[in-house]
Amino acid sequence: MSTYNESQSTDTMRYVRNISAAVLMLGSMLAPTHQVLAQTVKPPTTPTQITPEKGNSAFLVGHAIGSQGYICLPTAGGGTSWTVNQPRPEATLFTNVFGAPIEIITHFLSFNENPNTPDPPPLSGNATWQSSLDSSRVWAKATGQIPAGSDPESCPNSGSIPCLLLQSVGNDRGPAGGRLLAKTTFVQRLNTNGGAAPTSSCTVGQTQLVPYTADYYFYHLDQ
Repeated sequence: MSTYNESQSTDTMRYVRNISAAVLMLGSMLAPTHQVLAQTVKPPTTPTQITPEKGNSAFLVGHAIGSQGYICLPTAGGGTSWTVNQPRPEATLFTNVFGAPIEIITHFLSFNENPNTPDPPPLSGNATWQSSLDSSRVWAKATGQIPAGSDPESCPNSGSIPCLLLQSVGNDRGPAGGRLLAKTTFVQRLNTNGGAAPTSSCTVGQTQLVPYTADYYFYHLDQ
C-alpha cells in the first residue's frame, strides 16, 4: 500500500508540473504584444547586402520549416525552366518555449492588402508573414541577397536558396488590434538550408515542392 501511495504521489506531482508548464506556456502566447517581444534577439553579423538600415533593431526570430514551390514554364529561347518565376514559399515559424517548439508565424505568398508605399502591389502577391498569436501581418520584398555558402556566420549552407534582406511594403494589425508584426520594417532570411530549384528537365505546368529551413529575423524601428 505504501509503494502504491508513493507512486501515485509521484504521478500526481508530475501531472501538476506538466499542467503548470502548460499554463505558463499558454500565458506567454496570450500575453500582450510588448511582453511577447521581451526576448533578447541577437542576429548574426551579416554582409552589407543583407543588413538592415541603421535605426532598426531585431525584436523576434523564428525558425522556419517548409517548402519552396516551383513551376516549370517556357523560356524565351524555346526551352523550359523551373526558374522563370520566383518560387512560392510556404512555411511555419517556430520558437522554443520551455524547450518545446511553439508555432508563432506562418509564411506564404499573398496579395498586399495594406501597402505602405505608393507603388501598386503586384497581383502575383508579396512574401507574407502572419502572426499565429494575433493575426497581424507584414508583406515584404527582397532588397538584397547573398549566395548560400558565401558567409560562414549567417549563410553557410552551399547549394541552398539565397539569404535575403526584405523590406516591408505593407503591414496590418490583426482583427482584434494585434500588432506583433504590424510595425515590422525589415525581415532577414538567414541560415537557409535546402529549397533550391530542381536541376532536372521539366515539362510546362509541372510543379515541385523543395523542402527548406531558415531563420527569419524581424526588425522594427528603434524605440
